[in-house]
Amino acid sequence: MDRKFVDFQLAANDLTAIRFGISPGHELCHAVRALQRPEQHPLQWGWMRTARRAVPRDAFDVLALIIRDEGYFPDFLTTTPTWDMTPEEESERLRHIDDAGFAVDMGKVLVRSDGARRDAVQRMLDHPDRARAMIAEAWLDVWHAVMAPAWVQLERILRADLAVRARRMAESGIAGMIATLNDRVTWTGESVRVEMRVWSEIVDCRGSGLVLAPSVMGPACSVLTEPPAQPTLFYPAQGVTAEWAHDPISTAEALGALLGPSRAEILLGAHEPRTTSQVARDARLAISTASHHLAVLRESGLIASTREGARVLHRRTPLGEALVGAVL
Repeated sequence: MDRKFVDFQLAANDLTAIRFGISPGHELCHAVRALQRPEQHPLQWGWMRTARRAVPRDAFDVLALIIRDEGYFPDFLTTTPTWDMTPEEESERLRHIDDAGFAVDMGKVLVRSDGARRDAVQRMLDHPDRARAMIAEAWLDVWHAVMAPAWVQLERILRADLAVRARRMAESGIAGMIATLNDRVTWTGESVRVEMRVWSEIVDCRGSGLVLAPSVMGPACSVLTEPPAQPTLFYPAQGVTAEWAHDPISTAEALGALLGPSRAEILLGAHEPRTTSQVARDARLAISTASHHLAVLRESGLIASTREGARVLHRRTPLGEALVGAVL
């Protein structure tokens, strides 16, 4: 049987052609999929022990209708990932999907459905404004119930993976980084090649670039290839175990034993830029004490400080991301 590939064509060793991002929507879609068929997702069993009790049934049924337990789900549920995409931004975007894109994606769901499911999908197509609002509300309800409690742990894994990939690409080029991404992904010398189950396609990314997005919930590689989405490759993040969703307190304790409790707390909170005053407030420290801890973390290469106007903002470096990810 012929093997199927999607080839994302890039200029050789053009590092600017590769961008990295995070997609809360992709994580949520695969969480819905895992909850429908838990026996197929053993790495999510630890997370599911808590999540299954919290599922809002009506909202979950709306998402399960269009996501299903395998195969295609609408591209509009997984917008182009960015470095700082938030769940709230992704949910709000669902309310403003253009009519044409909504009709195309839901049409693909329709032809893959039958019986009562097909009738329900057709009603969504017949009333797109109401359907968009219903999907966006269901997205947020399910997110807050089953994903938000574990998002801190999940986001740390994603950002640690991105930090490792970015550093590897800087050191070894595109080929060196792609070689360690996944067994189904290779570098041909002019394209990122992804082995697929169903179809083959050549996607010209020269000029537009390719987004790489790690996933904790997604068990295998998947791609976005059709406009208006940016060409995107989702791949399983490294270091995911069945205990990835364990209590974040234990993560803080592990880092605390290494760095000290205050510095561990500052590092854990440094996934987004904060001023010294914000760090001090969040850690319940005097500004002078917070400034001292930040200086130590900066000298250790775990935090970078950049000036924006009158403010100095502190954020984890790739090394800091890797350290946080290592204790998960």
